[in-house]
Amino acid sequence: MKVLVTGGSGFLGINMIRYLFNKGITDIISLDLVDFDYPEKNKITEVKGDIRHAETVKKVMQGVNWVIHCAAALPLYTKEEIFSTDIDGTRLLLEEAEKNKIERFVHISSTAVYGIPDHHPLYEDDKLIGVGPYGEAKILAEEVCLEYRKKGMCVPILRPKSFIGPERLGVFAIFYEWAKDGKNFPMIGRGHNRYQLLDVEDLCESIYLCLTLDNKIVNNTFNIGAKEFTTMKEDYQVVLDKAGHGKKIITFPDGPVIFTLRMLEKMKLSPLYKWIYETASKDSFVSVEKAEKILNFIPKYSNKDALLRNYQWYLDNYKPDVKITGISHRLPWKQGVLKLAKAFF
Repeated sequence: MKVLVTGGSGFLGINMIRYLFNKGITDIISLDLVDFDYPEKNKITEVKGDIRHAETVKKVMQGVNWVIHCAAALPLYTKEEIFSTDIDGTRLLLEEAEKNKIERFVHISSTAVYGIPDHHPLYEDDKLIGVGPYGEAKILAEEVCLEYRKKGMCVPILRPKSFIGPERLGVFAIFYEWAKDGKNFPMIGRGHNRYQLLDVEDLCESIYLCLTLDNKIVNNTFNIGAKEFTTMKEDYQVVLDKAGHGKKIITFPDGPVIFTLRMLEKMKLSPLYKWIYETASKDSFVSVEKAEKILNFIPKYSNKDALLRNYQWYLDNYKPDVKITGISHRLPWKQGVLKLAKAFF
């Protein structure tokens, strides 16, 4: 099998590539704007390019059997970048995939398509109301996928919860740094809400199932998330306990905090965007019954397991002299005003 992984240099991309290697699949192409700077560099075919560039996509798609579409512009990008990447880029990939008679095209969507819901758990047939450009773009990208399903292609759509694990930094790097440095950590709301996460290894397993099971059953849309999770306060406390400084999750009333974060976001003083702070104090979990029943998907990791695994990876790979930040999941985000707030915790 020849597999194309879009966004192969990203957090999900590299975990998926390593997962495929473990399954004996070695003919892998990574298409990404960013350099592939991992030890596996000489084991894959690296194409540095843009999924919005027609000639690049045309060339990279030749001879491919499976496409795993992980590439996306995340919420901290501009609206124009998000729409052109997540919608137009997806369409261009699917156009070329159809021309090349690709056997499977697995599209990684997001539970952001459900917006801020009024009930839980969320099911795949619930109403889609995206929050912000990212949520809206993910809905429209799914619509493009459905168009190509109607044309006869096998296009499984996965809607993962926020996923973490080896190579994940992003907003979680803020939490892990505070834990490492012996700080209490602030939480929006009382922390009694249930906020489901997902380990990246479980996500990779669900993708592999969609590649290898009968196309008649996988050509569908699936929620993917952890099966076991408690409250946010309980789940995140395990990391502070692991850090060993005796620190605690400190909760704050959600109303004033959300108002403050809105103002800070407008002034570009906070890395937290609307999707994070508007949902952090609310329940957020999906049903994985459909994936369990149809794909026989069995998550290995609970929320606590996933957080501890990611935190241990952070500790093992922490480089105090490296201060590079960015807006992807692979790089720690700038803390902005939160760096000042850290002194008070």
